[in-house]
Amino acid sequence: MSFTIQNVLIPVEGGYETADVQVADNCISALALAKRSVRRRRSRRVGKPAPTGATPTKRIAPNNPPFNSPPHQGGDRGGETVIDGTNKLLLPGFVNAHTHSSEMWQRGIIPPLPLELWLAELYDFTPLDPEQVYLSALGTAVETLLSGGTTVVDHLVLIPGQELETIAAAVRAYQEIGIRAFIGPLIQDESLTAGMPAGENAIEHAAYIRSTKATLDLMESAIKQFHNPELGVNILLAPTGIQLCSDALFEGCIDLSDRQNLCRHAHLLETRAQKQLAQQKYGCSAVKHLQQIGYLSSKTSLAHCVWLDDSDIAIMAETQSTVVHNPLSNLRLGSGIAPILKYREAGVNVSFGCDGAASNDSQDLLEAIKIGSILHNITDLDYRHWITPRQSVEMASLGGAKGLNVADEIGSLTVGKKADFVLYDLTSLSLLPRTDPIGLLILGRPTNAVHSVWVNGRQIVAEGKVKTIDVDDLRRELFDRSEWTSKRQSPMVSEIEAHYRKVMNLQGYS
Repeated sequence: MSFTIQNVLIPVEGGYETADVQVADNCISALALAKRSVRRRRSRRVGKPAPTGATPTKRIAPNNPPFNSPPHQGGDRGGETVIDGTNKLLLPGFVNAHTHSSEMWQRGIIPPLPLELWLAELYDFTPLDPEQVYLSALGTAVETLLSGGTTVVDHLVLIPGQELETIAAAVRAYQEIGIRAFIGPLIQDESLTAGMPAGENAIEHAAYIRSTKATLDLMESAIKQFHNPELGVNILLAPTGIQLCSDALFEGCIDLSDRQNLCRHAHLLETRAQKQLAQQKYGCSAVKHLQQIGYLSSKTSLAHCVWLDDSDIAIMAETQSTVVHNPLSNLRLGSGIAPILKYREAGVNVSFGCDGAASNDSQDLLEAIKIGSILHNITDLDYRHWITPRQSVEMASLGGAKGLNVADEIGSLTVGKKADFVLYDLTSLSLLPRTDPIGLLILGRPTNAVHSVWVNGRQIVAEGKVKTIDVDDLRRELFDRSEWTSKRQSPMVSEIEAHYRKVMNLQGYS
C-alpha cells in the first residue's frame, strides 16, 4: 500500500515548509517541498540546468488555508491513498528509550522513597501473571503512541519461573498494537540487597534465584524465539546494572550481543549509592569498569547516568555510548539531575525515556521531553548551552534511533527511511494560538494533539484514536483487575531501611 500526506507542515532549516510526503513499501519514497519545487522550475525557465539528481516535483501552496476553511478530505488517487495534512505538523516518531511496562500496576501507590528502598517495595508487589504483563504492555504502548512515540524500549521485569511466558506476553501486546518494540528482559544474578553499599556491617546476601549460566541460557532461548525485527520486535541484552550483576553476566551479554548483532542496554549510576558501591566493587568508577570489560559501544544505551564525572563523560563520548535521560523518575526518586548539557557538549548521544510507570508515574513522552529539556536551564548559566525545542525533537527521535543502532532506518523524515512518523493537529486548543509549532509542542502542555501515527508505513492512530486494539476494552481490563488502595506494608523495606540510612549517613538509622 502507498499513500501521500499532502500539504503538511514539516520543519526545515530556518523554519517550516509545506510538503507532500509520499510513502511506498513502508518507507518514505518522496518528499516534495513547495519552495524547492518553485526554485527548480524557475531555474529551468531562465535556461539553467536543474541540479544534478533533481526530480521534478509538484508545486504546493506555501500557505495553509485559513483556520475555519472546510478541511480537504483524504481520498484515493489512482490506487494511492491521499491524506490531507492541512494545518498539521509531521515529525519523526519519538523513541521511549527506557521504560518498564509491568510497573503500570503499581503507579501512584509507591510512597516517596529513594531508588534502593523503592525497588524493595516494587519487588514485593510485582505482578505474577503474564496476562497482567500483556495488559500493561498494551497500556504502555497506547500512552507512548498518543504522546508522539513510535518505538518503545521495554526493560521488562520477568516473572520468576515464567520468564519466557513473560516475554511472550509483552511481544504479543506490542505486535497486536503495532508499535516498534525493543524488549530487554531485565536480568541479574545477584540479590536485591547486593545493590546497596556494604558499610561497616555488611548484609548477608541470599543467593539469587537463577545462576549466571541459566540466565544467559534463558537469553539465548529468548533471542531464538522472539527476536524478529521484520515483525517489529527486537531483543536487547539488558542486565539491570552494575549494582545487581556480576562481571560474568555482563561478559556473557557482550558475547551474545556480538554474536547475534544485538544492542545492549542497562541502568548506569542512577543514584549516589550506586556510585559509592562501584568504588567498593571495582576500585574505580562504574563507567571505567564497563569500558574495561568491553560493555560500552555505539550499540549500547544506558539509562539515567546521573552520577558521572567529567572523566566518565569523556569515556562515554569515546565509546559512542548513548545516554537515556529519564528526568521524571530521577526527580521522583530523588536520584539527582543528570549532567545532560555536559553530555551534549562532549558529543555524547542523548535520548529520552519515561522510565517505568511506578517511578514516573506515566508514559507521557512529551512530558518527559519537556522536563528533560528545561530542567537543565538551572544547571548552566550560559543560556547558549540550553536545549532548544528543535534539539529536543532531534534527541527524542534521531537520538533514540542512534542508541538502538537503527538511525539508518528511523529517526528523521528522510527519503528511504521507514515511515515511522506522527501527525500533530495544529488546531488543537493546546497548540494555539499560532506561533512556533515545535515550540508549542515541546514547551507547552499538549493534550489531544496527536492526530495520526504510522509505524513502518502502517497507520496505528487515526484522528487521535488507536485503530489496532479496542482501548475501551483495555481500560475495562485494567480497572477490573485492580482496586483502590492507599496503604500497604512492604516487608523488604522494613528489613533494609535501617542499613540504607546508615550507609547513606542519614540521621536516625532505625
